[in-house]
Amino acid sequence: MQRVNDCFIKVKKDCLKFISSQETKRDRFKNKDKMIKSFLIPVSFWIAKKAYKKKPLIIGLAGGQGSGKTTISSILTLILKKYFKLNVFKISIDDFYKTRKDRKLLSQNKHPLLMTRGVPGTHDIELILKFFKKIKSKNFKNITVPKFNKAIDDRFKKELWFKVKSKPDVIIFEGWCVGAKAQTNKQLKIPINSLERVYDQGIKWRSHVNNQLKTKYKALFDQLDGLLYLKAKNFDILRNWRLKQERKLWVQTKNKKNLKIMSSGDVINFMQTYQRITQQMLKDAIKNSSIIMNLNNKHQIQNIKFKK
Repeated sequence: MQRVNDCFIKVKKDCLKFISSQETKRDRFKNKDKMIKSFLIPVSFWIAKKAYKKKPLIIGLAGGQGSGKTTISSILTLILKKYFKLNVFKISIDDFYKTRKDRKLLSQNKHPLLMTRGVPGTHDIELILKFFKKIKSKNFKNITVPKFNKAIDDRFKKELWFKVKSKPDVIIFEGWCVGAKAQTNKQLKIPINSLERVYDQGIKWRSHVNNQLKTKYKALFDQLDGLLYLKAKNFDILRNWRLKQERKLWVQTKNKKNLKIMSSGDVINFMQTYQRITQQMLKDAIKNSSIIMNLNNKHQIQNIKFKK
């Protein structure tokens, strides 16, 4: 407990400063000290204990849309750097989305719904695997990693991409579908929302996405050394949190020209593309995750369960 207290004293100021940067007048965090001290510092100790090895530790961090993955992963990164003196690189699977141009081709060749970023099949998996390979290489060299701009629904220009100048001790790889498993053909056949019923009557889109999970994404997720999961109570709560997230994006983006900000209706339709996999992950989390952070209705961490 003393070590946790020592850590909290050293990281508190920086953590609260970061949290403040994520708040708007309408949306503010509550119980900040408890979130940091009771939950995120113990998780940081767990990660740090595994990290002292020759090769980088790759930790996945998953959770439904709007569950707080970016905030949690940023605070964990801050603690691991500040207190444990670890070299940490945080990256989202979202940054590896295929370009709008590539997704347009995909939508023409496979299914129109694949124009919408998000589901397995819309990420450049080969690029992620190359990144992991370079990170683990004994002859490490500077690496440039894509950076995706959701406000314009496309990648930033290359000069604004992430630059990894030294080999990380820890990589936090976050994303809503990180660690997701494929479903059975029987599960796929029954549509779970209006989007599937209307726009995927032939099950072509669902089958393509599921096959991606079964093959390319499985090979990717097998490389994870651990998985942290932010578990909401249900999908309806995640939908509300995602609406809040979109409002925040509008408030925090200074240059609103050419923004691809979504209306409430757009968000609800967008979330339907995520619903099947998200609901399956809520069921699978208990057996597939190293650590489960259970979230309450107020968007706060209620408790944590360490599985491995």
